Amino acid sequence: MTETRLRTHTHLAGYTLATLFIASLAMQNLRYGFYDLFFLAAAMTLLTLGGAGYTLISRRHQLSARGHLFILAALNSSLVAAMFALSPPGISHWVMPLVVFNLLILPLRQGLALSLSLLVALSVFLLAAEGAIESVTITAGVFALISVSALYIWHYDHMAQSAEDLAITDPVTGAHNARFLDETLQKEISRAIAMGHCLSVITLAVDYADEMEDLHGKDGMQQLLKHLTQHLFGVIRAGDTLYTLENGQFYLILPFTPEEGVRVIAERIRRTIAEERWPEVGKVTVSLGCTTRASADKRTPDLHRRVRAALHEAQKRGADSAWYSKEDQSRANAVES
Repeated sequence: MTETRLRTHTHLAGYTLATLFIASLAMQNLRYGFYDLFFLAAAMTLLTLGGAGYTLISRRHQLSARGHLFILAALNSSLVAAMFALSPPGISHWVMPLVVFNLLILPLRQGLALSLSLLVALSVFLLAAEGAIESVTITAGVFALISVSALYIWHYDHMAQSAEDLAITDPVTGAHNARFLDETLQKEISRAIAMGHCLSVITLAVDYADEMEDLHGKDGMQQLLKHLTQHLFGVIRAGDTLYTLENGQFYLILPFTPEEGVRVIAERIRRTIAEERWPEVGKVTVSLGCTTRASADKRTPDLHRRVRAALHEAQKRGADSAWYSKEDQSRANAVES
């Protein structure tokens, strides 16, 4: 289940349970003749129903849906207004589930800010209505509830982020993996189209990777890939992204990089790797293919196809070479042979 669907289900379940809970409060107050509290609960029930409807409408955009903040702010504001206008007994029983609801629906910072604001209003009300001892006791209890809820949600967010990082990161090299490549490249293509800037890509492969693994073993090859990854991170610029593919291959996305720039970077990578003496394996060379997005390139396969063709051309010309491929393959020419 994706994060968006999980949030949709969680928000929908939260609004539904809140609606049932507040509706039961409304009926109970109506039964005992507390009409002011009945109207308050009825208004809050409409807000939670509206929240459930908003969740369904924006189900595909839950990660960026800002309407929840306005709905929760209205719920909290209505309770604070009723707190000072009606002075209802047992108001802390209304506040406790609402502070948890704030943290369940909203991002942690927004939910925490809203819950603490409600806590401040509650403490002021209790101090005026019940006295200092009662105010401190109830406020401390509500604050403990907020703290525990916020800590649990922070822990969940941290675990979710860690799981996402593991899903898009190669465990051997620490670079992004192929699963994350197509998504990022499509975003960069769309950004390049919208802003009109250049976008280039490079794919590189370790020469004689299979023979090297047979000679030095899988552990030796993995150590080499780790060292190559760190080396590439040192060569590329801020804003460039590096991806680890299979069989000793890497992929680089270089935003704001024209043809001249990608030629220079490819040559720098080829030369610095060839000049280095790598632990456990000694001398290593790589073959590189590179290209720049043309105006007709709208999707990731367009760039993938051309940069792979460039890599194959470089490998055909022998180890330790780089090849730049233009939109028209007949105009392709070598960076270095």
